[in-house]
Amino acid sequence: MSADKIVRMANDISKFMESKPHAEGMTLLAAHINDFWEPRMRRQLFEVIDAGGAGLRPLVLDAKGLIRRPTPTTVG
Repeated sequence: MSADKIVRMANDISKFMESKPHAEGMTLLAAHINDFWEPRMRRQLFEVIDAGGAGLRPLVLDAKGLIRRPTPTTVG
């Protein structure tokens, strides 16, 4: 999946959760990603975050500590 699609999907969730109080929005956003995104998708999200988070809405960046970071893949 492209980085642009991961950013768009995370931002779509964020837009909905921004209607909640900030702490609740962060918790619900992270819960949704943890429950419904497979590790590969979360890994791609963290690649974007680790590269500076370009294009991600602030709530996504604020919630990064609540999102489960998948273990790195090993090659070889």
